[in-house]
Amino acid sequence: MADTDIVIGLEAHCQLTSLKTKLFCGCSSDYRGKEPNSNVCIVCLGHPGSLPKPNRKAVEYAVMTGLALRSKVSERTAFYRKNYYYVDMSKNFQISMYETSGTTTICEGGYLDINVGPHKKRIRITRMQLEEDPAKLVHIGPIDLSPYTLVDYNRAGMALLEIVTEPDMSSPKEARLFLQKLRSILEHIGVFDGGLEGAMRCDANISIRGSTRVEIKNISSFKEVEKALNFEISRQRGVLRKSERVVRETRHWDEIRKVTISLREKEEEHDYRYFPEPDIVPLVIGREMVERLGRSMPELPDARAERFSREYGIPAYDAQVLTGEKALADFFETCTKMLGEAKTASNWVMGDLLGVLHDKDLELHEAKVTPATFVGMLRMINDGKISGKIGKIILPELVTSGRDAEVIVNERDMQRIADTALLKSVVDEVFAENRKAVDDAVRDDNAVNFLIGQVMKKTRGKADPQLVNSAVKEKVMRLREKNQGSA
Repeated sequence: MADTDIVIGLEAHCQLTSLKTKLFCGCSSDYRGKEPNSNVCIVCLGHPGSLPKPNRKAVEYAVMTGLALRSKVSERTAFYRKNYYYVDMSKNFQISMYETSGTTTICEGGYLDINVGPHKKRIRITRMQLEEDPAKLVHIGPIDLSPYTLVDYNRAGMALLEIVTEPDMSSPKEARLFLQKLRSILEHIGVFDGGLEGAMRCDANISIRGSTRVEIKNISSFKEVEKALNFEISRQRGVLRKSERVVRETRHWDEIRKVTISLREKEEEHDYRYFPEPDIVPLVIGREMVERLGRSMPELPDARAERFSREYGIPAYDAQVLTGEKALADFFETCTKMLGEAKTASNWVMGDLLGVLHDKDLELHEAKVTPATFVGMLRMINDGKISGKIGKIILPELVTSGRDAEVIVNERDMQRIADTALLKSVVDEVFAENRKAVDDAVRDDNAVNFLIGQVMKKTRGKADPQLVNSAVKEKVMRLREKNQGSA
């Protein structure tokens, strides 16, 4: 639930991971897993005399993002030097866009609508700007206790799109929902892979109305954003309860200890001493380019959700959940086309598959289940080879191993029991072992469910539920008639 006293604004830093090279040089953007400090050159390290050259595709991706977020694309923009002295930038400045007289950042304004319960909430976008990613710092243990810091410049120079919001969010949940929706949009337009480590990071600005704003720096994921903001709300309220002043500062979110840690006083804009990057001329973005990119825009999540409801007949809520991540939407749509039953696919993907992924703390792209193996399991249920309960039991193994459901079922001897004579004997055993429950069922229809559950338990979930239901109710009915006849 939103808290009217909480004011949150975000700065989302999204790597344009679909690029093949960095923002200003020819170094590969595929730096993950490489030997530290091996994916570098004189440009991204800022050696004297080296000349940065903007990546045209990065500019196009930024424009596409602006169009997706209904922003105004600037006709003229420029890069500036943002000066600060820290080891994650070897040249002691970061090349970034900046708004001043004559130029603006690449996109301004816009909005993104999120679903908060049954209501929509509009989060306004302030601006978007392209900038180079700093190096990655590796601390030995917690940042405030680390005896030293290692620096890996492989990431330095990667194209970042910074998306700054207005302070329109009033709960940590809304911040998470905004970042989830933003991730889905970026994935759908093909500029970003949210499954890559560090592809989306976030700075969060938070205050309790009437108090001082605090920045939480470099939060690694939208899940951690919600945790960090919840902690910071509790911390600031604790400070205010003691009639103390909340200090304007930058804090670090420690994901291990689940606390924020003071890093430094919050810098002001003048501390960075911005001045134009002399080695890069201002960029002029023509209307023709914007219109061409607009015509090439793919289907966005909201439009896809509407199509899912219209084309597949699923509820609007289901469609919104399924399009919350491009990989999930693709998975559902492929399953639906293979199975031919949208609602069945939707129920199993939303309820059971997402539940297993949550329990195992996995993203869909990390799981080994494929649409083919998933649909194979659903077909076994539809064909009566296994029960839905067995499907739920084997699904975790499909997720972690990727093996076919039929192989797993055969190995575990979990085929559906449809032999009526065998089921009758199991029902007789259950009735004999649960005399009181039988008496209750004779008097009350609701008590029949306990006996059905005992039969399913005795058969390890393999019994055909419909046959069990019929056999138990039929036996209870006979006992009722017998009792009425003797009365």
